[in-house]
Amino acid sequence: MRELSSTERTRLGRLRERGATESAALHAVLAEALICHLGFVGSDGTPVVLPTGFGVDGETLYLHGSVASRPLLLGPEQTVCLTVTLLDAIVLARSAFHHSMNYRSAVVFGVPRLVTDVEEKLRGLRVVTEHLAPGQWDATRRPTRRELAATTVLALSLTEASVKVRTGPPIDESDDVAAGGWAGLLPVTSTYGEPVTAPDVPAGVPVPDHIRRGVAT
Repeated sequence: MRELSSTERTRLGRLRERGATESAALHAVLAEALICHLGFVGSDGTPVVLPTGFGVDGETLYLHGSVASRPLLLGPEQTVCLTVTLLDAIVLARSAFHHSMNYRSAVVFGVPRLVTDVEEKLRGLRVVTEHLAPGQWDATRRPTRRELAATTVLALSLTEASVKVRTGPPIDESDDVAAGGWAGLLPVTSTYGEPVTAPDVPAGVPVPDHIRRGVAT
């Protein structure tokens, strides 16, 4: 695995010891997250941050949306900032000042590339679909030409990125520790619930095995 880039935009300004240097850390965060936040400056100069789904293939992150979607109609050479955050715990300290969160976060900078090649466009859509539910692409109908024409796919390189992680207990002042009182972590987890079948599915059609496997993991 390569090392993460170190640029003016990705270099951590404080708490640098929480930064990861291997790209494996970046891929681990992206593999677990389901939503990213895409930040850019609109044509009118207004800053915009929007949540969206994504998928990763090697060193490329794919985004998709409607051709009428504002964030996917970026101008040429429009730099974006994409972020992902996984919350692992609330850090409860003895003082309000030292409260924090345990997290894993990633930030990616770059200029998205509009995908026009049909084969790559389909690959990008497959990557996004499989990221949401592994096995789902092969279980669904392929996009029609009309659907492909109505869909924008962007490819963003993971070349310029950073990862920051906080783990461990609260870091309290010695006087606060000596004074007593409780401190600790409140773990936060995300889990899948039981699948809910759509009302128009005929009776007796089972939940697909690949969905069941996803719930079990």
